[in-house]
Amino acid sequence: MATLKDVARAAGLSITQTSRALNDHSDVNETTRKRVKAVARSLNYQANISARKLVTGRSGMVALVVPQSTNLAEDGLFMEGVAGLSAQFSGRGMQFVLHVTRPQEPVIEVYKRLIGNGVLDGFVLFSPSDDDPRAAFLRDNDIPFVVHGRIGPAPDHAYFDIENEGILHQMASHLTGLGHRRIALINGRPGLSFASARLRGYRRALEQAGIAFDPALTRHGEMTEALGLVSTVEMFRQGDRPPTAIICSHVHIAKGVYKALEALGLGIPGDVSVMAHDDHLPALRASAFFPALSVTKAPLRDSWEPLADCLAGLLEGRPLKELQRVGPHELIIRNSTGPAPEPSDKDEP
Repeated sequence: MATLKDVARAAGLSITQTSRALNDHSDVNETTRKRVKAVARSLNYQANISARKLVTGRSGMVALVVPQSTNLAEDGLFMEGVAGLSAQFSGRGMQFVLHVTRPQEPVIEVYKRLIGNGVLDGFVLFSPSDDDPRAAFLRDNDIPFVVHGRIGPAPDHAYFDIENEGILHQMASHLTGLGHRRIALINGRPGLSFASARLRGYRRALEQAGIAFDPALTRHGEMTEALGLVSTVEMFRQGDRPPTAIICSHVHIAKGVYKALEALGLGIPGDVSVMAHDDHLPALRASAFFPALSVTKAPLRDSWEPLADCLAGLLEGRPLKELQRVGPHELIIRNSTGPAPEPSDKDEP
């Protein structure tokens, strides 16, 4: 097995220079880093974690901790994230570890155990909540972490996010511009940061259009087809003033909405307009819906490189302001949205 000394000799550099190149230190230029990594690959070099820790103070290992669930392997968003992050950290000469907790295991105890062994350099956090205990614990213990999302109105952590509040404001404003006054929102779980931000954007757009917020037109839960189907049926069966438009926080939800509206004998967009946010997962194309679904699009795959870059940057000591990034999104209007239907006698004048 090749050693660090072998790689250094083949690259014509000192062991220290070679180690810093393999660990992406900023004082090594990009050309040298690429050359050294190419030599390491050609020699099939694998870094010894203990040796790396002694030389650099870091192991090069970072982790994602997720709770165990029955459908984890079938969760497209989760699998996309694990594959994408693993590839990005590997490309930086780092190792990405997935840790799945036991059922009902207190999450903070998991982090205590993982940082107690001194092997992990930092963590990636998914699905942050408005007051996330994981982030508070890691911050209090001076453990580097990056968040896929933002915690609170003035986050003091590294993150990559999209403008969730702006996305919902844009969709709701589009629908109010088409004359819709009864606009429903089927959102993610309450308390999750992105869901709170989207609710704020939705309410702000309604307020700007002079429309009173109606709690009966909002639903929260796991972003699944079942949530979309059940929520839609409830709003049309239980209310005397059902929505004329439905905004879905994910395309999976929209799939359920389409099925419910078809079962109820309602047309899209003649009776009900539908919009969704699209993470652009390969297995579920919004453009393939019938009618084609209007969306705000921000491909999930665009998250993994900046997340890995931000955590690597933290470990290198880069300023926090360089490690707080917001990605773009795109509004795509297709055939699922149209003017509000003419009001009936029981609708608003």
